[in-house]
Amino acid sequence: MAHREGYDAVVPAPFGRVGVRLREGRVVDIGFLPARARLRRSRDPVVRAVCAELGRYFADPTHTPKVPLALDGTPFQRRVWGLLRRIPSGRTASYGELARRLRSSPRAVGGACRANPVPIVVPCHRVVSEAGLGGFMGRRSGPAMRIKECLLAHERRR
Repeated sequence: MAHREGYDAVVPAPFGRVGVRLREGRVVDIGFLPARARLRRSRDPVVRAVCAELGRYFADPTHTPKVPLALDGTPFQRRVWGLLRRIPSGRTASYGELARRLRSSPRAVGGACRANPVPIVVPCHRVVSEAGLGGFMGRRSGPAMRIKECLLAHERRR
């Protein structure tokens, strides 16, 4: 889980809080925080718009957050992240399926998912193993997996 220091805003989420960090008007980090994290509002109109997009997603799982992004990653990570953004809400894809499309390995796809700095917007929670949920944020149990389960359940309620 991410540390809340340095977030431009902290907003409520069904599973706790979400921290949002921007650089030069573009989202560079979205972190999952515990429910006890203090909410933080911003006066910045771009930050407020990003928070509103996340709020729309939490209210309606069919809403795809449209936010300006500044993603630092390898060319391969960017390809994976591009594919993730094409997985519709309420659907999942397996690591193996994505790996076949990229002519890569499931482990490499998992590594790119783990490196994703903007979950929800780049929906890495929609990637599962062929034998179950797989992992989330480099974990196979605990709070990270509870967040993945919460996000997937939220999207199934459509």
